[in-house]
Amino acid sequence: MLGSTLGEKMNATERTAAVAGAFYPGTRRELERQLGSLVPDEPSRHDLLACISPHAGYVYSGGVAGRLFAHLRVPGTVIVLGPNHTGIGARVAVAPHLRWRTPLGIQVLDSELGNAVVDQVPMAEFDVKAHQREHSIEVQLPFLSRRRPDVQVLPICLQHLEFDECVEMGRALAELLRGFDEPAGIVASSDMSHYEPDEVARGHDRLAIDAVLRRDPRELYDTVERQRISMCGVIPATVALAAANLLGATGAHLVEYATSGDITGDRSSVVGYAGMCIHRGR
Repeated sequence: MLGSTLGEKMNATERTAAVAGAFYPGTRRELERQLGSLVPDEPSRHDLLACISPHAGYVYSGGVAGRLFAHLRVPGTVIVLGPNHTGIGARVAVAPHLRWRTPLGIQVLDSELGNAVVDQVPMAEFDVKAHQREHSIEVQLPFLSRRRPDVQVLPICLQHLEFDECVEMGRALAELLRGFDEPAGIVASSDMSHYEPDEVARGHDRLAIDAVLRRDPRELYDTVERQRISMCGVIPATVALAAANLLGATGAHLVEYATSGDITGDRSSVVGYAGMCIHRGR
């Protein structure tokens, strides 16, 4: 944990699940059953420094997310960066809650880290509205809990940022996480191309994936903009890459990729899903 003496500022006590029963099962029993089928029981290869994980309904992207999280050892604290699909709230909206509820129970938020982020990260502010109906962060929490039940999280919802703002935020997060006594990680929540023919989506997604694998936030940001790739979480991914590089990342790889066409059989209009790991060491 941080050695901060900041006063408590996170006090919106609890957020109830917004998309349980829609994006994923609404009961503990059914959610545990589905997670058991989605997250392979295999040795993890890397500590979670940073990753990019999809956020569609589990029937579509859960297999990709499950294989990604099975690949990772989850630390005690994880910042979850998600895109703001609703357009409501602050540009950098830190969840002010003390806990989030999912069908698995209570997910405790790291209030000390949340206070530090708002104090030290440019543009960051506590904002309930940005998180009220947003799904991109919520759907990551059951996977994190499955891998580490005692994990504490800090949800941060992001609207559009300029590239320099992404880098500045990544630098600030890296400086904060360096102050932790124990390792912490970052999850960037993003789907890839939206509603394109399967072949087109795969081509566009390959361009964005290659930029991530080169750990180049500038290339990722510019490629998505220049090629008009509908990667909804490009801002969280850019911030996560910038932070990971400063935290000592030495490699990145694609764990799994799929499109919705792999599930439905309809390849005329698909959404792409990628699970990517940014790591230290080999």
